Amino acid sequence: MNLTNTDKNWNTETTVTDEEVAFYDENGYLKFGKIFTQPELDELRDYVDDMIASLPEGKRPEQMDVPHFEHPYLFKYLADPRVLDVIERFIGPDILLWSSHFISKRTSDGLAVPWHQDGVYWGERLQPMRVITMWLAVDESTVENGCMRVIAGSHKLRDRRYETVDREKHLFGSEVIAEDMDESRVVDLELAVGECHFHDAFTIHGSAPNTSQKRRCGYTMRYMPADVRCNDPSLRPSHHIYLLRGEDRTDGFNTYTPVPDFS
Repeated sequence: MNLTNTDKNWNTETTVTDEEVAFYDENGYLKFGKIFTQPELDELRDYVDDMIASLPEGKRPEQMDVPHFEHPYLFKYLADPRVLDVIERFIGPDILLWSSHFISKRTSDGLAVPWHQDGVYWGERLQPMRVITMWLAVDESTVENGCMRVIAGSHKLRDRRYETVDREKHLFGSEVIAEDMDESRVVDLELAVGECHFHDAFTIHGSAPNTSQKRRCGYTMRYMPADVRCNDPSLRPSHHIYLLRGEDRTDGFNTYTPVPDFS
């Protein structure tokens, strides 16, 4: 499906080719086009700007984790059928929303994101560990303002070693050690506003600090097939999982939160 709106250069696309699926499976990431229209992205940016302006004192804009718990409006994007059509090509027709996170690097002192694998942080909570993250560019994302970088093919090896990094300069406190990465396979995933990319739970990725005068805000939208079990009972009262499409495939093991009204 192709749509064109007020900007003649803004075309949206929700068709994922077999070649793109194969590229994702082989490399652990995929750069994609624009799923939402320009007015929809403008609306999202305005909403995020208001969220950032309302952050409590001392909370950085990189730390806006699971914002959809408090802002049902975000399901307008998280549960959009166009997004789910794309996600379905990678994980099948039964789709869960696992999490989401705004990482907004403000100008001049935006934090670096150390080299890491999402699946390592989530550990044994999810079995099997099958999560795909869609990274949506709310702002333009470039090398200059700290775009995401990936190590192509790194999702195939999962026993990487980590070391501590300076928490004052990084969003997280640990990083994959250099000896466990093939930096010859680094890919900078620069995006125009509205474009997105996808990565596997075990793809090594990170980003440099933002020392430029251009903000870099992205929305990570995290999905998994409905046969993945959430094994951590302590998460259940506070971390909500949503069945967005299809059927539960855990034989009732998971507990799902109803998708809120976001109209």
